[in-house]
Amino acid sequence: MSLTSANLEPLLDQVKFDDRGLASAIVLDAKTGQPLMFAFVNRESLKLTLETGKMHYWSRSRKEIWFKGGTSGHVQNVKEVFVDCDNDAFVFKVEQLGGACHTGNYSCFFRKLGPEGWIDLGDKVFDPTKVY
Repeated sequence: MSLTSANLEPLLDQVKFDDRGLASAIVLDAKTGQPLMFAFVNRESLKLTLETGKMHYWSRSRKEIWFKGGTSGHVQNVKEVFVDCDNDAFVFKVEQLGGACHTGNYSCFFRKLGPEGWIDLGDKVFDPTKVY
């Protein structure tokens, strides 16, 4: 899943980034369809993702490009990319190496609402204190 810069520019021009220059990114496990995480991409992080086949995001807190797995080694290899009808939200199907969540869980979506509140269904795959 990597495209050349020449092929990318017309595609990037079609994306409707918001007033902060961001678009939504929903990330799913390519094999199971399990939701892994939600984040944002800007034009440059989307371009890097499509060029390299590895997920890059825009970190709103750090205000910088964030290569997923750059610190942890838990890289997301892009298998498929979908865009919505408004060209402002993406679904990425990825091969997740390690865990997607900074808490050590495989997915960021590890809590389910039950009658008494949130139920932790987490699948810890690493110790975040040893990674970050």
